[in-house]
Amino acid sequence: MAKEADPEGRRTLAVLTKLDLMDQGTDAVDVLLGRVIPVKLGIIGLVNRSQLDIKNNKPIDEAVKDEASFLQKRYPSLASRNGTPYLAKTLNRLLMHHIRECLPELKTRVNVLASQFQSLLNSFGEPIEDKGKLLLQIITKFASAYCCTIEGTSKNIETTELCGGARICYIFHETFSKALESVGPLEGLTTLDILTAIRNATGPRPALFVPEVSFELLVKRQIKRLEEPGLRCVELVHEELQRIIQYCGTQQEMLRFPKLHERIVDVVTTLLRKRLPVTNCMVENLVCIELAYINTKHPDFTEVQLIHKTLTEPLEDFKKKEQRTDIKEGSAFNAGPYPTPLGSPQNTPHGMLQRGVNLLPEVPTQTPIKKLSPKEQRDCDVIERLIKSYFLIVRKNIQDSVPKAIMHFLVNNVRDNLQSELVSALYKTVEFELLLSESPHIAARRKEASEMLQALQRASQIIGEVRETHLW
Repeated sequence: MAKEADPEGRRTLAVLTKLDLMDQGTDAVDVLLGRVIPVKLGIIGLVNRSQLDIKNNKPIDEAVKDEASFLQKRYPSLASRNGTPYLAKTLNRLLMHHIRECLPELKTRVNVLASQFQSLLNSFGEPIEDKGKLLLQIITKFASAYCCTIEGTSKNIETTELCGGARICYIFHETFSKALESVGPLEGLTTLDILTAIRNATGPRPALFVPEVSFELLVKRQIKRLEEPGLRCVELVHEELQRIIQYCGTQQEMLRFPKLHERIVDVVTTLLRKRLPVTNCMVENLVCIELAYINTKHPDFTEVQLIHKTLTEPLEDFKKKEQRTDIKEGSAFNAGPYPTPLGSPQNTPHGMLQRGVNLLPEVPTQTPIKKLSPKEQRDCDVIERLIKSYFLIVRKNIQDSVPKAIMHFLVNNVRDNLQSELVSALYKTVEFELLLSESPHIAARRKEASEMLQALQRASQIIGEVRETHLW
């Protein structure tokens, strides 16, 4: 059995008992010296108490003395290397040597376990002594983590996705910018719409020049379309500020006090919801500001020179075009396109008036589609270029001012007032018990972890003492 468990014999020590029962004239010298069965660690002989000694309750001390006397008498040369005291000393020495060999690995395992239980104990937290102080610490820690996530100075930086301030920056400069660029200056605006606006702005008299009212009417219609991307940008930033709570809510205190975590989420959500209408209103006002005054004197509005070019067009060319148009219309009128009704007077002014009123075609609600005259085409081109130029100026202003408004009215306001809002809403003596209540099993697990940690620390201390122990 020993050869199977310990083939090399490094851990096997043989013990020969009841040496006093051998017959007279015989001894166990050859066995004790390993001549019969060789054992690397040796063979130690013992003299045990007899059954009579056990019945008589013979003390161990007397039995050890009798054993020493027997060995000194029968095996004087081997007495110092046999007996119960020598066996105990040898076993202790072998144990210490074995421990020394296993110390590095054992010490590593003890340290790893101690570290694990220390982390577990930290996750459970210390027993609550001052609830008010603890609550303030948790609120301050949460507010600090929230602000650091926005500023990008958090200790635990995400590497898998954008979050916090980095995501807000992406929303401003990527999502919002692309949304604005997708809104074309002339999108949804046809040449017929422009021509109709020009004609409506001139009133009953044909206009010699491009009316400015038509330009303002159409450009305001296009500027109004920039409001929706701005409001969508506010919504995305609001969602990101709401999502930051998840990154800050994974702290151990939040897991330890679920009621407190719920209340903190409610307070932050309420604060964000309170700032959302204010921010939306500001974004709407930015668009309304642009609609309130169309600044045709804007330094970047260079296309306005087209109006000046139109006004300075040679009048002779324009008069020739008008005369040719009048000749064509007069010939068409003399041809008499309308038939004369039977029995109606033709030579009286009253008859002519009656014929004209009765036979005029119905006025269309929209301008019929036809080939534009050179003047109409020129006026439409001028309006289109003016709208495009001014729209790009306004879009650039909106692209710059909307992120600033969101940062001021939403992000910075929440960041600056978060801690004060949490303290005013949560720091109430009557709610300490509710907010800082933890489940009973957490206290039990904390006690178990503390006891195990103490045992491991004691084991580490013993290992250190064993390393310095003198081996005999």
